[in-house]
Amino acid sequence: MRINKYIALCGVASRRKAEELILAGRVTVNDEVMTELSYKVDEENDIVKVDDKLIKEENKLVYILLNKPEGYITTVKDQFDRPSVLDLVSDIKERVYPIGRLDYETSGLLLLTNDGDLTYKLTHPKHEIDKTYVARVKGKLTKEEIERFKGGLKIEDYTTAPAKLKVIKYDEQRDSSLLEIKIHEGKNRQVRKMCKAINHPVLRLRRSAMGKIKIGDCEIGKYRYLTEDEIKYLKNL
Repeated sequence: MRINKYIALCGVASRRKAEELILAGRVTVNDEVMTELSYKVDEENDIVKVDDKLIKEENKLVYILLNKPEGYITTVKDQFDRPSVLDLVSDIKERVYPIGRLDYETSGLLLLTNDGDLTYKLTHPKHEIDKTYVARVKGKLTKEEIERFKGGLKIEDYTTAPAKLKVIKYDEQRDSSLLEIKIHEGKNRQVRKMCKAINHPVLRLRRSAMGKIKIGDCEIGKYRYLTEDEIKYLKNL
């Protein structure tokens, strides 16, 4: 099989990330640095290492829902040595990694797995899955601002796809609004940028669902394994 798929099946990273590892010279095959993305691994005879560590296919696939707290990164390494979400699942023996990202200041639902194929599927732009957020923003939204948000906003060098927005309530004393927002894109800090574009910057942000997968009563900083029905739902998207 192609080397990026092999690395993903070993639970090291998604297929896309595996290609980055190869191009960075961090992958060796039979002690030779591998830079050929189309290389086909001989699973019986080839010795594949990432960062000088031997990797092997993982037979057990695991699927986890984490209620991410604020103040945690979703990348494996960080130049500022900030805590990672992987610290919160360190008791899991399988090597898992996040599906997509949640920024440092955002809390809520984050899926982790060692299933590289599912990660690739759920993070690829052509597979649209709604992500639901609950946002506390500054000020009171007008009807015009709500319609602009729903129709798509010009942000930096792109225009966002149509989104859903519902005002849950306005707090006059705090001059802030509680919103439910649904988007299916996943660009960096997109919800924050969209709210800022209509002059209502985010004060707090939490992701509550991905498609039909809901955070439910999973406590902040804790995780649970996905049910068989949830796993089947994601694979059938």
